[in-house]
Amino acid sequence: MRRYFDAHIYVTDMCVCCFMVSVPRDIFDRATFNTFTTKSAISVIGSESHWTIVWNLNESENYDRFSEDDGRGWMARLIALRDELLQGDLRSLYLGWLAGVMIGDVKASGREPIPPAGLSQLTSAQQALVEFLEIHPDLVTAAAQGDVGVSAEPDEVDMQMNAWIANLPVEDSRQTLKLLLSGQARLAERQLKIRFLTSQRERSVTRTTEPGLRTVANLWELAKSAGAIRQKLEVEQRIRLETDKLVKREAYLRTLAADFDRYWLVVDKKAERGISSAYDEATRAIIELAEAYRLCSSNVEWNHALQKFMVRHDKRGALVRRLVEAGLWRKS
Repeated sequence: MRRYFDAHIYVTDMCVCCFMVSVPRDIFDRATFNTFTTKSAISVIGSESHWTIVWNLNESENYDRFSEDDGRGWMARLIALRDELLQGDLRSLYLGWLAGVMIGDVKASGREPIPPAGLSQLTSAQQALVEFLEIHPDLVTAAAQGDVGVSAEPDEVDMQMNAWIANLPVEDSRQTLKLLLSGQARLAERQLKIRFLTSQRERSVTRTTEPGLRTVANLWELAKSAGAIRQKLEVEQRIRLETDKLVKREAYLRTLAADFDRYWLVVDKKAERGISSAYDEATRAIIELAEAYRLCSSNVEWNHALQKFMVRHDKRGALVRRLVEAGLWRKS
């Protein structure tokens, strides 16, 4: 990683996994990283030219996951985090700090780093990191409370850029133009973007005072509340799904009731095939007909129709046994 590679994934069946990326050293200073690093969940190793950022999950209790996970697929899902860091997006660092909260790296009285904008709108790579590090979704929801979004309105961003460019030293502007003329457009863009985003972060620091940052204990309380809301919503969603399912089921049963005779003929044909799979199909069909009679007709009509069917097929022992087991028929 120090000499050759930009990213690395490590997953073992001992419930341990690790993801790391290297980024050029001039993107961040050590102080920026220090606000996010924890004892084991996220760390940063420096070399002369690069920072290597390491996200760790040690001693997971999700044994089923690690008995099946050989690491394939994670690189494709997580690699975009490096590009996001190069663009000044610190959300992955904050998520690493949250992973430290999950495993007790941070004391209850410890305060969070300044939350990056956009925690309520994680990218797909950041969502994959949450899964990779097994950060509880309720804790992520708690951290995102009060999020102002990924960015300001376009007009506001333009105004901020114009003000920043106006104060850019002349020599810095010349150096950027020189890079552009020498074919190093990406380097010029990266350097300018880093400086602009750094200024934005510094402005954010001045707006967020130390007392305004939440403690770990605060976050867990918020996570508890978020969990209660989530569970309530899940119950409501299940009720809606069950209601929708019942409505669709009732509509289907009414189609059966609209022409009972035709559906009994269908069941007759299934029974006459005389094979096990056909008897299974016939039994399921009769169960549905029984429901349709209860919904749209009467027990008298149902008993009469079933009696007629059994007169025709009472010699089919395998079918009769299935109907008895389903509680649809009683041997005399």
